[in-house]
Amino acid sequence: MTLRQVSPESEPIYDLIIALYAACKGDWKALAEKTGASEDEVNSFLEYAAQFLGNCGNYKGFGDSKFIPRISGEALSKLVSVSEECTKALEKASSTGGGLYKTKEPGMMHLGYPENGHLSTYYPDSPYITKEEITLVGELLEKEKLLLENTRLRKTPSGDFEVLIASGVANPPPSDRDLGDVDSFDLGGKLSGKKLKLVYGDHLNEMAKIAVEIKKAKKEAGNDIEKKMLEEYARSFGTGSIQAFKESQRNWIKDKGPMVETNLGFVETYRDPHGVRGEWEGFAAMVNLERTRAFGKLVESAASMIPKLPWSKDFEKDEFLSPDFTSLEVLSFAGSGIPAGINIPNYDDIRQNLGFKNVSLGNVLSAKAPNEPIPFIREQDEPLFREFRDAAFEVQVGIHELLGHGTGKLLQETSPGVYNFDIKNPPISPISDKPVSTWYKPGQTWSSVFGSVASSYEECRAECVAMVLSCEFEILKLFGFGTGEEDMSNKAGDVLYVAYLQMARAGVAALEYWDPKSSKWGQIHMRARFAILKTFMEAGDKFVEVKATKEDLSDLQIYLDRSKILSHGRPAVEKLLQKLHIYKSTADVEAGTKLYNEITHVDEWWGGKARPVVLDKKTPRKVFVQANTVLQDDGKVSLKEYEPTLEGMVQSYVERNV
Repeated sequence: MTLRQVSPESEPIYDLIIALYAACKGDWKALAEKTGASEDEVNSFLEYAAQFLGNCGNYKGFGDSKFIPRISGEALSKLVSVSEECTKALEKASSTGGGLYKTKEPGMMHLGYPENGHLSTYYPDSPYITKEEITLVGELLEKEKLLLENTRLRKTPSGDFEVLIASGVANPPPSDRDLGDVDSFDLGGKLSGKKLKLVYGDHLNEMAKIAVEIKKAKKEAGNDIEKKMLEEYARSFGTGSIQAFKESQRNWIKDKGPMVETNLGFVETYRDPHGVRGEWEGFAAMVNLERTRAFGKLVESAASMIPKLPWSKDFEKDEFLSPDFTSLEVLSFAGSGIPAGINIPNYDDIRQNLGFKNVSLGNVLSAKAPNEPIPFIREQDEPLFREFRDAAFEVQVGIHELLGHGTGKLLQETSPGVYNFDIKNPPISPISDKPVSTWYKPGQTWSSVFGSVASSYEECRAECVAMVLSCEFEILKLFGFGTGEEDMSNKAGDVLYVAYLQMARAGVAALEYWDPKSSKWGQIHMRARFAILKTFMEAGDKFVEVKATKEDLSDLQIYLDRSKILSHGRPAVEKLLQKLHIYKSTADVEAGTKLYNEITHVDEWWGGKARPVVLDKKTPRKVFVQANTVLQDDGKVSLKEYEPTLEGMVQSYVERNV
């Protein structure tokens, strides 16, 4: 399903990889000898296969840009001549969508809105659907209270629209549907005369299988809460009810401290250009008790840390609902990429009234290639950076997930005439010093109001919280650094310095994910980090400078004044954070979008001079080789691990495919 959500050609390309492995039984050297291909050509194919599998498609999971094989089409044709099945697989992979090699339409090299010439299979077979039409249909469904995470939207040749709902049955009974027996709408306004039809059974075969397996998993549940969670998963995946999925998440939150943690569904909306439809993903992981203790202490400190953020209690939840915060060792993560940390569920009503969970993925954080280069860091900073980057990132991820995504109140009219704040005496905005005049209307959500900018904007807000509160030495002490006293000269100061330096470096490296042709950011987190780098540089008094001595900028480096983190860095980030937070809290989409577009604007120096250096110095993004579990004849489960090689990556997917 994730392949299908990336591009039309991703499924047949996957089939091609599996078929080639089967034809040579994993003996790639023998394949070269048999087909007359060179070992370099076979290796180029394996490089593509590993990249493809690691991103679950032929567009980068982190960047949304298309990548193509280094092996020529002629050489690949030689390889697939090994069997008829491989030949047919290549024909289909080449003729479907943009195929493996198609690059002649520049817009199709990026995921995005079809009307801008980009690709998005969240709007399948709909090359002429417009952003305005997507918005208008979404607003209608919002009023009808049909959530969109498990849907896709198609515009038919007649100009009507179909909402494709993922479900394991094509015609679920009205009692199992979120909108009962309603299956179509007459559209009005600018779409007057057009119809909108609800079509069930998107991803039908896969959803049906998943629902069956979830029902089997219920027998292995550790408690009644887990049983209820699995029941709601099965109901959601079988019938297409997103309300059932929300109920599964309510139960997931209640399942405190499990030794095995899992979550799955249409979760993150990063890759939908409109920011409302979720990508299918799931994970299974084991709790690391030792590292979890540090995160538990962070949760305990939350009540004392939240008041240090730059807004009043009027813009904060009435009560901080202490979540589970665990450090996990990932067994398996299915999706287009593996994050370092997770804060879910993403439903604001659940987060504000029931709570959420945080997880830090420890073995993802610690995985790195030996002696990998670190561009843009000065030679004198590199030893300290290498020593403390993991510690700094763990602190950053912890604060980002718990106190970044976990804080904040959305001022809402929850139902007509009912508000979650005093409408007669509205809160005073710290930005304007006037009562707020905007808020969320009934049925509106954060993502529906802020649309395509919402995901990156929220990541920036959470990263700003991390930069602000990592300056609290009490937090650094919780992770084993320093005494809690403010002291930039000890290990706590080292960790804080590296945290700021790491964020600045990420902001420079972010330019890789900005496309000068479309002036479009291809990765939401990197856009956020670029915003924070610019904020550092605008803090004044040469707190952070990015400069080079050579005219071609080939020795571009970051100069960060350690002594000014507390006096210049933190206040500058607090100022940005306050605006991001208040605009989000009050649904001020006009001011919020204007601010975010301005702070993430890439000018001629960044785009024309610095970006080519960033591309020249970029380091390969990691792909993760994951283990498989195998059910033995005696009912026991064994773990099979694979070599961290191109061949090991492909083999792991082949054996996962069985």
